[in-house]
Amino acid sequence: MKIVARLKALLTPDAVKYAEVLDYLNTEYLQKNTAAWADQYRNNRPFPHIVVDNFMRGERLEEILDNLPAQNQPMKRRSNSVNLADGRPAQRYKKSYSDMEVSFPVRQLIWQLNSGAFINWLEQITGIEGLLPDPVLNGAGVHVTDRGGLLRIHADFNRHPKYHLDRRINLLLYLNKDWDESYGGALELWDKTMTHCEKSVLPIAGRCVIFNTTSHSFHGHPDPVACPAHMSRRSIALYYYTNGRPAEEQNAAHSTLWQELPGEKGRG
Repeated sequence: MKIVARLKALLTPDAVKYAEVLDYLNTEYLQKNTAAWADQYRNNRPFPHIVVDNFMRGERLEEILDNLPAQNQPMKRRSNSVNLADGRPAQRYKKSYSDMEVSFPVRQLIWQLNSGAFINWLEQITGIEGLLPDPVLNGAGVHVTDRGGLLRIHADFNRHPKYHLDRRINLLLYLNKDWDESYGGALELWDKTMTHCEKSVLPIAGRCVIFNTTSHSFHGHPDPVACPAHMSRRSIALYYYTNGRPAEEQNAAHSTLWQELPGEKGRG
């Protein structure tokens, strides 16, 4: 007991509080549905994925929403210099920050999503063994897109630039309370031939989307976000890797593959 007391004395009050409540996820619900979701995951189109509502415990979700940075708080702005062939930006008004740039509750949630216990569950859902988290959160973290912002349809980079591991899974956890459909910002999943969108997912708070990452897993939100000026489209994005991947998925290392869509001219 003396050791515990000494450890607590070294922590801030917030750290002590959150160290006692480590489970931000709706764990019992997730475990109960693992087998059914694993089957759905493998069979969903246009590529393996699952959409899970109520991913977090209700009180923990509210806590995360209350601890997100204020809209005017400085963040590490993601580069908007990448353009399509006709000069239009590939992404616009998008910001990001790492686990070390956020409040303790948000950081704790990210750590839980990178924990061994959660990755074990993720392997059961996806059927991919040997998944590894990314400790440096390359391209990942908390993403914020302001009004008028967009992210054009793309397939993500396929190799980690530092560890040279294969990127296999994307996890997107949305943090948008009272998000109306008229605000747009829905995640679009496109078919391999880039002819049509097969699924559209509204980014409501507590909704999690998990999907395979390949050179053909085309996704994004290509229309400008139309939320009120005081709001932003917010999410936690995490990526998981393996050492190697199936032969049918192998390609030379590449950066983000931006796509030109049918009728995309004029979409912002």
